[in-house]
Amino acid sequence: MTKSDREIVEILEAFDLTRCAHSAARLVGVDEKTVTRYVRLRDEGRDPFVRARRPKAIGVFMPKIEELVEASQGRIRADVVHSRLVAMGFTGTDRSTRRAVAEAKAAWRAGHRRAYRPWVPEPGMWLQFDWGAGPVIAGRRTSLFCAWLAWSRFRVVLPTWDQTMGSLVACLDAALRRIGGAPTYVLTDNAKTVTVEHVAGVAVRHPQIVAAGRHYGCKVETCEPFDPESKGGVEATVKIAKADLVPTTANLAAGYASFTELADACFDWCERVNTRIHRETRAAPVARLAEERRHLHVLPAEPHAIALGEERLVGDDQTVSFGAVRYSTPPGHAGAKVWCRVVGAELVIVAATHTGLAEIARHELSTPGNPRIIDAHYPTHPGGNLPRPPKPRARTAQEVAFLQLGEGAHRWLIEAGAHGAVRVRTKMNKAIELAAALGAGPVDEALGLAAIAGRFADDDLVSILDHLQQAGTPGDVVTIDETHSVQPGTGAWDRFGQ
Repeated sequence: MTKSDREIVEILEAFDLTRCAHSAARLVGVDEKTVTRYVRLRDEGRDPFVRARRPKAIGVFMPKIEELVEASQGRIRADVVHSRLVAMGFTGTDRSTRRAVAEAKAAWRAGHRRAYRPWVPEPGMWLQFDWGAGPVIAGRRTSLFCAWLAWSRFRVVLPTWDQTMGSLVACLDAALRRIGGAPTYVLTDNAKTVTVEHVAGVAVRHPQIVAAGRHYGCKVETCEPFDPESKGGVEATVKIAKADLVPTTANLAAGYASFTELADACFDWCERVNTRIHRETRAAPVARLAEERRHLHVLPAEPHAIALGEERLVGDDQTVSFGAVRYSTPPGHAGAKVWCRVVGAELVIVAATHTGLAEIARHELSTPGNPRIIDAHYPTHPGGNLPRPPKPRARTAQEVAFLQLGEGAHRWLIEAGAHGAVRVRTKMNKAIELAAALGAGPVDEALGLAAIAGRFADDDLVSILDHLQQAGTPGDVVTIDETHSVQPGTGAWDRFGQ
């Protein structure tokens, strides 16, 4: 049984006093062998609280286990090691093997642990960007473009429908314009839009991304393949953005009904994280960005358009012509310059906004003579290609007095014109006179019922008013048409003689 610290000190003190294990044992009241053991441990410089390990049956096989762990670079499984040890004559259990393999792997990792040098970025030097999987909107997957300015820790997250070259350049342009300048280097991974291939370990850049970097005054660099730790700043941005913006059971976030909602959520997220005090710099990224902007390059006035598609001009009808087909655009872009590119079976329209390039419309490709028009792009022209109902606009005192009766008067005038009613002005005067006597409310209600039922004869309005005063508002209204008849049917005779 191990003694306490005080007891061990007393044993050693008694031995130093007497220089005899027997005498020291009698002074402190312990066994002579106990005194001898603690004195020997002190002389050997060993810790009295660490027990010496007893020899184990697997001890003779430890060199082989270490050899297997070294050859597999710490990846070999314990059950594989156990089967090989059994073939060599080991009779112990697999539990002993698992423990021995775990110790060997821990020792191997300690000797092969990757060393990291703290990265001290300079202002205006490095921007990192990467892609993350976004939420699903209307059954369609989205992507999150995440950018991270190294010195200020400023983050930009932009949603896109795809990760094509055009979307990449558009997001890069929008991120740089939100930052307010271009850094010297742009670091990312080895996607096909950035690196075409590797020859003898040397990355061959995509010519379009090189042209885009030259346009903005940046040099595009890529990390080591399969080594995301070399751009850990943006990897952390992707991780945090996905955790907050993508609905999961962990954050219980609601889904997005439209792409616009996702874009607004990304903007709000950036505003929140960029105004929060960073734990490393003890300052808000937006405050450090104001200082870093002094070290950034000035952005060109025009975005890089080589990879964005063909340039088009939006007409007064809010459409662009691409391949002899008209495609609609949202309001606010008439007379502006946009870029059109084909992505798969879709046409993507990109425009320059106050925050940079942004996708404003996406259509399925069509053929000449079959334009693609989205009704939501024309909020002031409801109904699409259908006839629009007329809007009554009073021009005379009589028309003003009649239309002031209410919504029923508007409906009656529209339906009367559609039915070709005669003496419309005379009937309007009669309605105004009835409203002066009975009030505008009952007359307006009667006019609305007359419009629904299609009754525009001279005495129909008076008849409906009499019915309302006697029976109240009807539960249903019968519309006069060719399919309705007041003639009694013969249904009552169906069971006659049965």
